[in-house]
Amino acid sequence: MRYSSQVKPISYLKANAAKVLYQLTEDRQPMVITQNGEAKAVLQDVATFEATQETLALLKVLALGNQEIEKGKAKPIAEVVQHLRAKRTHK
Repeated sequence: MRYSSQVKPISYLKANAAKVLYQLTEDRQPMVITQNGEAKAVLQDVATFEATQETLALLKVLALGNQEIEKGKAKPIAEVVQHLRAKRTHK
């Protein structure tokens, strides 16, 4: 994705805050805010932010799972199911 069309100076944000919020919500594209010609912040709508956070959380779970597998801490699914069934019948 190219952000070059979504780069705005901070003065634009100050003068057009409501328009920027509307555009972020409608387009669901992040906007890069510059200050003194340098990129300083990225704005995005809440729904996109939440989706990104959920994706990062899932990736973290996958990474942790891969670490457990590499450490030899994984068990075959059949063994786990058998263990769970045994626990359920002993209650």
